[in-house]
Amino acid sequence: MKALASRTARLLTPRRVSHVFVMDVPTHERLLFIADAAINVAPKLRVKRDITQNAIDCAHATGIVTANVAVLSAIETVNDAIPSTVDAAALREMGERGEIVGGIVEGPLAFDNAISAHAARIKGIQTRVAGKVDILIVPGIEAGNILYKSLVYLSDAIAAGVVMGLRAPVVLTSRADTPGSRVASAAMACLLVHHSTRAMSSA
Repeated sequence: MKALASRTARLLTPRRVSHVFVMDVPTHERLLFIADAAINVAPKLRVKRDITQNAIDCAHATGIVTANVAVLSAIETVNDAIPSTVDAAALREMGERGEIVGGIVEGPLAFDNAISAHAARIKGIQTRVAGKVDILIVPGIEAGNILYKSLVYLSDAIAAGVVMGLRAPVVLTSRADTPGSRVASAAMACLLVHHSTRAMSSA
């Protein structure tokens, strides 16, 4: 990452660099995009805004037109004792104001209510993304790392890892990743380049 962030590499943009895991989970019908589980340790609100936008841009490269985004926390209501709920509500407002584009941002949401429309109904939670979420924005690197590894090791998920926010996508996988995950990561980077090139040619 030091090499990528150096001035001589000329890859930096005004947006914060962040990581996205694109998860193919056999027990789940949709791809799941998890951010950020690898680079930003305890991101502040403005960094989370860039993390969210980077993840949405990544989802667009796979053909998703409007990404459903859940900003995760432990509960669904704003509570000052849990800072991630405050940030989640702020990110939702940023989405409503157009500071985050290309997706529907909802939060705070617990994991079950993001993944399962049934769970959201039982709890009486009104959200547009429950059961059809594309992107999971985690509170910090610990939660993201645990979540993605749980899916890999308990659900046989394949994780493609890419770095976003640079002038070109960069493959960044775990040292213990399988050859399948490494190939998927390279394929995801190719999709991102193709999407970016197509967008520039149509502009």
